[in-house]
Amino acid sequence: MYWHILLTEKCNSECKYCYEKSMKEFDNGLDKKFKFDFTEPCSSEINLDKLKKFLSQDKTPVVVFYGGEPLLNISKLKEIMDKLGDSVGYCMQTNGKLLNELASEYMNNFSRILVSIDGNRERTDFNRGKGTYDKVIKNIKLIREKGFKGEIVARMTISQEFPDLFEQVKNVLDLNLFDSVHWQLDAGFYKNDFDEEKIKNFFKNYNLSVNKLVNFWVEEIKKGRVLKVYPFFGIANRLLGKDKETRIQCGAGYAGYAVTTNGKIAGCPILNNIKDFYCGNLDSKKLKEIKIEECDGCEVREICGGRCLYWRKAKLWPEKGDKMICDSIKFLIKELKKNLPSLESVDLEYEKYFGPEIIP
Repeated sequence: MYWHILLTEKCNSECKYCYEKSMKEFDNGLDKKFKFDFTEPCSSEINLDKLKKFLSQDKTPVVVFYGGEPLLNISKLKEIMDKLGDSVGYCMQTNGKLLNELASEYMNNFSRILVSIDGNRERTDFNRGKGTYDKVIKNIKLIREKGFKGEIVARMTISQEFPDLFEQVKNVLDLNLFDSVHWQLDAGFYKNDFDEEKIKNFFKNYNLSVNKLVNFWVEEIKKGRVLKVYPFFGIANRLLGKDKETRIQCGAGYAGYAVTTNGKIAGCPILNNIKDFYCGNLDSKKLKEIKIEECDGCEVREICGGRCLYWRKAKLWPEKGDKMICDSIKFLIKELKKNLPSLESVDLEYEKYFGPEIIP
């Protein structure tokens, strides 16, 4: 099981598709749809004895440090790792700006880290702030020099302004610093950013870029080079019948949960302060499973699984906007399905549920 531990709600970035949009999203109606928990502290105050006892119920626990930016609370991270030792596995999702601040004796115990980067320097700095790209690249090189042997995953966001997925993914992979890549579309997560004509144009060009990326990936496989593109791995495995699971691909609410800053258990780290999605706490022996019924009857339900728990439950975009998102998912699945004969004998095994998006 994967346990996303929220170390802090604070972040040291002001990304255009996260912080900037959040600052304009004060009338989205979620306060009428969900029950919010305003008792959660900003930084983690979980009882470590309770945490260790709780995780001992899991035969193969993996802790995923999460935020905000988790490395803004390095002291708590160290306390948790000191307490749990090698009884659990460790992963982290970070913006990469503070990787240089974590001592190697801790850093080198991580099996995987997901680092946010949106493509080349120009794109990353536009989205995430000037100087971000160089800082992140410098820190990745530094942790490698200091002995980090784990997987480094490029965690990309494809914003509505820039549908050039192929070019940006290729740029990241060509750095030879990242072992793998995945991306999330900035679509459907804010009520006030839906512009029908803009989104139509975005998906038209995004789908063209998906086609280019799939073709490039398959051609590289034919040459003997299997690029670890997580959405392609995950979807292909279900299409080929190698992955029998049919629920949401990220594992939210059944294979992965979030530990909030005061020890409640939520179905997903994005839903960490919404009571409707609490599944238990650190004293629980059994957790509630959260299901997505909204997608029942869809022809790609068993491959997609519902894309995203928060997106499906919040329903911030109008139906025609969500249909555009769903159509893009169906297009991605169709493009991979066309290439299944080239993939049947390829090793596409990967570790599931620790954070990479399979359905963008």
